[in-house]
Amino acid sequence: MKSVINKIFSSKIWLRLSLLLSKLWLQLALIINKFWLPITLILVVAINWLGSLFHTRIDFTNEKRFTLSHSTELILKNLDSTVEITVLLAGDVKSEFKKLSNSTRELLENFKNYGGNKIQYQFELPGEGLSDSLKANVFDSLISLGLRPTNQQVQVKEGEGKTQRQIFPGAIIKYGGRTIGIDLLQGQVQKSVFNSDDILDKQSLNSAEALLEYKFANSIQKITQKDVPVVAYAYGNGEPPYGFLPANSVFETLGKNFIVDTVNIRTQPFLNPEYAAIVIVKPIAKFSDDDKFKLDQYVMNGGRLLFFMDVLYAERDSLQNGELIAYSRDLNINDLLFKYGVRINTDLLADKHCDEIAVEVGAVGGKSQIRKLPWPYAPLLQPGSDNAIVKNQADVLGQFANSIDTVEAQGITKTILLASSANAYTLPTPARIQLNSLQTIEDVSKFNRKNIPVAVLLEGKFISMYANRASQAQLDTLKSYNINFLKESVNPGKIIVVADADIVLNQVSEKIGPLPMGVNKESKIQYANKDFFLNSTEYLADKNNILDARGKDYTLRLLDIQKTETQHSFWQMMNIVAPILLVCLFGLCYQWWRKRKYTRY
Repeated sequence: MKSVINKIFSSKIWLRLSLLLSKLWLQLALIINKFWLPITLILVVAINWLGSLFHTRIDFTNEKRFTLSHSTELILKNLDSTVEITVLLAGDVKSEFKKLSNSTRELLENFKNYGGNKIQYQFELPGEGLSDSLKANVFDSLISLGLRPTNQQVQVKEGEGKTQRQIFPGAIIKYGGRTIGIDLLQGQVQKSVFNSDDILDKQSLNSAEALLEYKFANSIQKITQKDVPVVAYAYGNGEPPYGFLPANSVFETLGKNFIVDTVNIRTQPFLNPEYAAIVIVKPIAKFSDDDKFKLDQYVMNGGRLLFFMDVLYAERDSLQNGELIAYSRDLNINDLLFKYGVRINTDLLADKHCDEIAVEVGAVGGKSQIRKLPWPYAPLLQPGSDNAIVKNQADVLGQFANSIDTVEAQGITKTILLASSANAYTLPTPARIQLNSLQTIEDVSKFNRKNIPVAVLLEGKFISMYANRASQAQLDTLKSYNINFLKESVNPGKIIVVADADIVLNQVSEKIGPLPMGVNKESKIQYANKDFFLNSTEYLADKNNILDARGKDYTLRLLDIQKTETQHSFWQMMNIVAPILLVCLFGLCYQWWRKRKYTRY
């Protein structure tokens, strides 16, 4: 009986509650029906206000194409003033550049989501509407900012043919009275550095898109940063001095991106650990034990080193006589590098994937016949890993490169940055190299090694080579400057060793003078040497890890050319006829439903 009463009581409560909720819902419906317009307006305003305060987006792409790196977000959120960006890709440009322009617009819109009104951008065509003389001045100013023009053919008017027009695939960033240029195609192999009319292949343009975030974020960081890293250029062991034309691009690149100091390893009692990095380019004299001790203790105190080494006597100029002998140059530094985890071999790299050299192949009518032939001792080095320094980077031009072996070093991570192609081999030295040999086809079976390392990144806590062998004089020198001798590095360090110094030395033209780093003066092809040098230096000197933005990998999704040729009629019919049939089907179904609903039986 008691359970029956409880059930009746519970059912009455639920009935009353249901009636109460029904009344409330009915009253709410009446209010909404009566005041629907102001309620709608209030909801719209509230939603927009909340949307302005809280922003989020979901990136469904596999490669996270629309997700910015953490370092980029920090740069954009910490802006203290407006950054003005002008992208020089507007108007009637070819489809390849139109896609690059659209990707740039999407990226900058994403930048505004984090930087707000402090990121302002616009797209324009440089020199549009100006006279030829004023347009030439504008173009000269863009070139002085490091932007390279590209020619493209455009249709003038119907029946008037085509004309050539220069475009600048780049952007200009302004902040606080400073201006910096961004070449959107930098890092991709260019057929010519002088007004090229060659369109890059799809893979190169895809790589250029993948690097957009890094290029804009890196440029914004450089133009807004208050503390610029100090990078030292070391000399004292025969390194090219300032003013030496083949090293012009080294000093120019460092000077535009860092505060540059020079340090004489021979005469300085110690190397200042405050240097963000020390660059050593092509020493030709032996390193003394004291020199290596100073480098070692600089690394132990958190310093970072970038070596560009030539351990062979082998110079391009020596080929003017038709041959040269490549032999070892004893720099007395392999023991230090070995301790850190690498060994530079005294061999010579030959690669099927290489640059060309002009060679006299005979004479006709008393005139020399010159042909460009593959030069296997000028390998086109490729990224050896997905490290941010080299990812999405084009080929790097080498010259008489050596191979590198990695060796056991406790706690050190080794990453291959540059390597040969899949068709290469090494020659033991001394080796005789003759230009005449280019006129004969080399046995393909000789090129039986692949991915031979030429540049290696070392990271971790290094152990001093002088842990148990430092002399009393060396210890006394440190003590006199209140510097403690360290047997291992206090913090994880970084060292990059490149077994080819010619990578960063520029060629010199008799007419123009020093060419940009990585430019072949005969073919005028632009390789990615400068990008590799700058990325390596920034990786060592930059504490904000902005190079993380280079890690993106865009998947190139192209149409199947064979299918588009064989099935184009089918897909044309699908795109044209199918929508019409769907509309007709919908109309017939609607009429049938309407007729059935309103027909009285």
